[in-house]
Amino acid sequence: MKIFLAAAVFLLAGSVATSRQSLSFLHPNDLILFQGDSITDGGRQRTGSDFNHIMGQDYAYMIAAQVGARHPERNVNFVNRGIGGNQVTDLAARWQSDTLDLKPNLLSILVGINDTLITGDRSETVEQYEAVYDKLLAQTVAALPKTKIVLGEPFLLPVGKYQTNYGAELSEVKKRAAVVRRLAAKYHLPMIAYQEGFDRACLKAPAAHWSWDGVHPTYAGHWLMVEEWLKTTAAAWPNG
Repeated sequence: MKIFLAAAVFLLAGSVATSRQSLSFLHPNDLILFQGDSITDGGRQRTGSDFNHIMGQDYAYMIAAQVGARHPERNVNFVNRGIGGNQVTDLAARWQSDTLDLKPNLLSILVGINDTLITGDRSETVEQYEAVYDKLLAQTVAALPKTKIVLGEPFLLPVGKYQTNYGAELSEVKKRAAVVRRLAAKYHLPMIAYQEGFDRACLKAPAAHWSWDGVHPTYAGHWLMVEEWLKTTAAAWPNG
């Protein structure tokens, strides 16, 4: 029993050490900015300084909580500027004030599901999505050359109304995901493969365990996003 406990403690210590090392890319007083749509918004409070609500209730909040607790000595600051319903054109309209002016040390972007699913006057083609997204990244790299940028791929799960035509709808989402992958390669940026992460998770539990409507994750789904985010960023900048 003593040998087993000693081994368990050793493995736990190694896991903690590895986890701490994986955050070496976050430096004292860094500002981490999350940009995107409702998945990132998470119902965040828009004004005031209530730290229970300004980050929303989602993966961004969970990342901020984990990093803040694990590395309080670094005083890493987190800002959420996700807005529900946003497409990439909406991000472009507020990019200067909500991104460039904030001068983040690390910028995390997740946008694309509304660009895929919204129809009518606000619908856009894959080509339009790529052109606007490309311009945003070019502006950011030029204005903030030292800022780390990580891109998240849009995703969709077969839950609720998306069960009936899931194959066709997922195909459209994957076209935007392919855009994100191309832009990540073009600008030498890491990309978080959220769809792949959810697909693997759905082998362990039904899709409804991870997303309550196919678009927005449950608390379990948001934690999965946290793990994918930390894994990708740590691999992208292993030495800080």
